[in-house]
Amino acid sequence: MSEALGISFEEIDRAGVVTLERPARLNALTREMFEALSAQYRTWAPAPHIYGVVMQSSHPSVFSSGGDLKVLHEWSEQGARGAIREFYRAAYGHVWVLEKFIRPNVPVINGLVLGGGVAISLYGTHCVAGEGYRFGMPQVGIGFIPDIGGTYFLPRLLGLTGLYLALTGRIIGPAEAYRQRLVSHTIPAAHFGVIKDALSDNHPIDRLLDGLHREPGEGELVRHTPVIDRAFSAPSVEAILQRLDNERGEDQAFAQETAEAIRTKSPTALKIAFGQFQRGKSLDLAAALRLEFRLASHLIGTHDYREGIAARIGGQGRKPNWHPAKLDCVDDEAVERLFTAQAEDELVLENLAPGL
Repeated sequence: MSEALGISFEEIDRAGVVTLERPARLNALTREMFEALSAQYRTWAPAPHIYGVVMQSSHPSVFSSGGDLKVLHEWSEQGARGAIREFYRAAYGHVWVLEKFIRPNVPVINGLVLGGGVAISLYGTHCVAGEGYRFGMPQVGIGFIPDIGGTYFLPRLLGLTGLYLALTGRIIGPAEAYRQRLVSHTIPAAHFGVIKDALSDNHPIDRLLDGLHREPGEGELVRHTPVIDRAFSAPSVEAILQRLDNERGEDQAFAQETAEAIRTKSPTALKIAFGQFQRGKSLDLAAALRLEFRLASHLIGTHDYREGIAARIGGQGRKPNWHPAKLDCVDDEAVERLFTAQAEDELVLENLAPGL
């Protein structure tokens, strides 16, 4: 067994076992954790005795709350933009390693998985959701962007649900995640040990997971799909809000709730996320990660990034003081320049062959 700052790696017969174990910090992820994960997956990729990998959490109700905002806040207050940039470089680099890791890779999730937690679990060959699974991409609520490949995978969800999730930060459960193919199976958490044992015994994982899978029922957004697709097909964030405000009938309450959620987010981040979604439709994962690193590099020194993280870790319901505070005050040309202006030391992804 090896350990690295809240994460452990173990080999049990034919299985590599990754355990997130920073329960006091809700398994918040650090640069060192991302780097340790990448190094371990690179070690296991060519190892003939490893059949597959299972990832689990030691926390009873949280898989990972995402990046460690406390550390990012400290760096932001210190003006340590280089350290923040390297955090995102490690995170996006790990996504790329997972994309090229072709052995069975099975995160088993029975709790909250947000932001960076999605980065370490979405790109496996499989992803198993227990009854307590909760997924969210809340980054626009801290003045940031739906990253870790969100530019790539959110536009590929059903209809315009990906844009809805990006702009609202809504948390969804296992049924909706399965409908959106964010997870491959929904399996009661009581069976997670069986999955780990099967990987250890070299048992064919697809047959096992298919046998344990339980249909989760209708996703929670199914009945709202028409209004989501209708409103979020608008050509701007302002137009989306206008369509939501104008909604009448049985979806009016949902539309109002959605508009209220969007209006609490950073106006600048909302416009950037909208631009990501439009561009992401035609980008592959590598191009999406490179774009996200460019955007992140520009954003980490901004007021909204500092303010959003400070408000989140401050707790007690403090509302962020966004600048500008309204969508119509955001400089659209400045937002467009963020997508094209090169960042200092841009992200370079290794030319990794499948299987590393």
